[in-house]
Amino acid sequence: MEWISVVSTNLSRIRYDKNTNTLEIEFHGGRVYQYFDVPIQVFEELKIADSHGKYFNQQIKGHYRYARV
Repeated sequence: MEWISVVSTNLSRIRYDKNTNTLEIEFHGGRVYQYFDVPIQVFEELKIADSHGKYFNQQIKGHYRYARV
């Protein structure tokens, strides 16, 4: 899994593990969270979103189980 840098006021980098459907997001400041059972389509849409932070807030936050790494 390679990190992908994103341009966002909140998110810094993202990556996805296809084997476990786990999305990892690094926020500015270095906090890293894993989001579980995320469909690959959600990751693909996050990658191309006009606003990565807005997409995260609307489609990921509060919709998937997560843990801080």
